[in-house]
Amino acid sequence: MGRSILATVALAAVIGTGTGCGADDGAGPDTAPSPTRSARPEIAPAPGDHSMALDRTGKERTWSLHAPPGYRPGTPTPLVVALHGTGQSVEGLGSTSGLNALADKEGFLVAYPQALNQEFSRLAEQGDDVNLVRAIVDQLVRTWSVDPARVYATGFSSGAELTYSLGVEAAEVFAAIAPVSGAFTGGPAASDPNYKPSRPVSMITFIGRNDRNSSRMYGGLARWQRNLGCEVGKPVWVDQARTVNRTASNCSDGSEVVDYTVNGMGHAWPAATGYKAAVDATSAMWEFFASHPRRS
Repeated sequence: MGRSILATVALAAVIGTGTGCGADDGAGPDTAPSPTRSARPEIAPAPGDHSMALDRTGKERTWSLHAPPGYRPGTPTPLVVALHGTGQSVEGLGSTSGLNALADKEGFLVAYPQALNQEFSRLAEQGDDVNLVRAIVDQLVRTWSVDPARVYATGFSSGAELTYSLGVEAAEVFAAIAPVSGAFTGGPAASDPNYKPSRPVSMITFIGRNDRNSSRMYGGLARWQRNLGCEVGKPVWVDQARTVNRTASNCSDGSEVVDYTVNGMGHAWPAATGYKAAVDATSAMWEFFASHPRRS
């Protein structure tokens, strides 16, 4: 997998930043540079693990970036934004998901934003994390050769809830999303039938049948499908032991929804390095992402 994010953070002597969000470097009318800004040199695009930062609403927001060994600046490269759960570290998400190892094999970048107060939020006073992610993607498109047609998001638990929000509120940015053990719920998601992507954003999701919040997750999934006018397919078992089933739905806007139910799994991420199941969420989502670039 190469050097872990944890090791990189521990060894990093500086925190790097690119040129921020938009032409004004992320410092719009509501943004003041943080006190440490002048001490942060830029990080040159290169393979490896990098500790990054940018200024948002007067706060320094940090994030980690993993670039595979085959990464070459100037070559259009896919990006996966990965959002940790409440109280989970970016290192913990990287370890559980195995995203870095897959990125090394398949040749995509992985960005791991760090939440304020251990949990992501859509609220401006609590971090305005939808726009934080927009700023990170903007920076990587402009300075790290990210292909804007191949930008994707995933997240675990509360990070999965923000992933749903990104699919709706940043539909112009993301081609597809992959919430893991999280619900499409809260705010407009719970009641507004018009709260849906403005352009096709395909989605793959993974839910543990034994998750204490599974009813909310299934309810949210049904609302997403209903809002998008999806024709829900029939569940198909993916293994002979019938521990995991897969359902594919085609939606009226041209997007696709695929959901996996993992029997016996609680609140977890099914992966080779996480909960052992008949589906590896990390591999399955990348296969899904690779087949769903953004359509013009």
